[in-house]
Amino acid sequence: MNIAARPPVEAQPAPAPELNVRTRRMLEAPILPMLLRMAWPNILIMVAQASTGLIETWWLSHLGTAALAGMALVFPPVMLMQMVSNGAMGGGISSAIARALGRGDRAGADALVLHAVVINIAIALVITAIMLMWGRPIYRALGGEGGELEAAVTYSNVVFAGMVALWLMAGLASIIRGTGNMLFPALVICGGVVLLIPLSPLLIFGFGPIPAMGVAGGGLALVIYNVAGMLVMGWYILSGRNVARFRWVRLDWALFREILRIGAVGAITSIQTNVTIALATALVAGAASVDAVAGFGTGARLEYLLVPMVFGLGGPLVALVGTNIGAGQYERALRTALIGGGIAFALTETIGIAAAIWPAAWLSLFSADPAMIETGSAYLRVVGPAYGFFGLGLCLYFASQGAGRLLWPLVAGTLRIIIAVGGGWLALRATGSVTALFAALALGLVAYGLTIAFAVKSGAWFKGRA
Repeated sequence: MNIAARPPVEAQPAPAPELNVRTRRMLEAPILPMLLRMAWPNILIMVAQASTGLIETWWLSHLGTAALAGMALVFPPVMLMQMVSNGAMGGGISSAIARALGRGDRAGADALVLHAVVINIAIALVITAIMLMWGRPIYRALGGEGGELEAAVTYSNVVFAGMVALWLMAGLASIIRGTGNMLFPALVICGGVVLLIPLSPLLIFGFGPIPAMGVAGGGLALVIYNVAGMLVMGWYILSGRNVARFRWVRLDWALFREILRIGAVGAITSIQTNVTIALATALVAGAASVDAVAGFGTGARLEYLLVPMVFGLGGPLVALVGTNIGAGQYERALRTALIGGGIAFALTETIGIAAAIWPAAWLSLFSADPAMIETGSAYLRVVGPAYGFFGLGLCLYFASQGAGRLLWPLVAGTLRIIIAVGGGWLALRATGSVTALFAALALGLVAYGLTIAFAVKSGAWFKGRA
């Protein structure tokens, strides 16, 4: 960013007396050490949360290829819920609370807690109704049939019946993260994963008086995990230990809008990521066997694992950028975002290159089927080297949530869909090879990351700001 493009640096008033120690540190401490200190527990929490899906998949893979392919169909909508509730609407919640605390508005931050809870419950109820009524036609449209379709519907019905718990756990964690506290949600979710490790096989395969529930047992274990996390984080906020506290206040549309103007646009960008994978899954299903679908779905699951890993950096960036924007420290907010984006690129590119070199190390965790490993390996060899651009763009998307400016992430996500799905369909039609489809997916990731990076670095956040 050129000096001329930077916003004018104005003398900042001394921090208001209402600022607590954590908020003051986010405004004044050296950026890189503080970001790393805040990020490590959040990376832990997100990897642990992503591990819930991997644990479920690993155990359900023992039920056969049909169950694994069914999970490949359900994974995009379930992951979408985690991405929207944590990264999109959760980012809106964290951003609104962080900017309120940056202004020294403790009462405003408290009022946002109730509004966040109301929003998350309402959204969860709508999603539950949609998926219970229309889950089967949705999975059929994605290419599911026979045993894989039945497995997908069974698992989906259980998980989406408990969707309120997932959304409330994510919303409460976002409230806590908005204050800069990344450690407590990390401890809660990691504790939940410890619970899930024995609970999943117990409910899937049964033991003693507990009957074997199959794929439904995997879904029930995930619901129990979400309920436990929701209760513990709810207790933490209600006990008054959190900086932003729960208070009964009159509902105010202005406060709903403060969350939704970021969360709703963020939800669109999360939907774009999942639509890309879901449509690519449908393209693979239309051109290859069920084993190939399982291979692509398992390979693409590594890309999904990058999302919570990057959110480990993105969660602190929402709080840090939002707090500094609220305090008028624009230049510091931008520096923080670019540092975070660079770290995310290095981390995800390393993972992508490793996956491209040793794809079987990942795929063989879930199945030894040769056709599955062949398709999954082709995907990782082509798309893995582009993962760094995905990590860069995704990290700057979270930083843009903190800044309250999401136009360019939305544009970049749309561009990715056009290149990946539209270009992939044309490539598949012209060559008949899924490898050509994978090349289009990789190109879409590169375009996504570079578009957001260029926009943020050129000062797009600050246009029109006083």
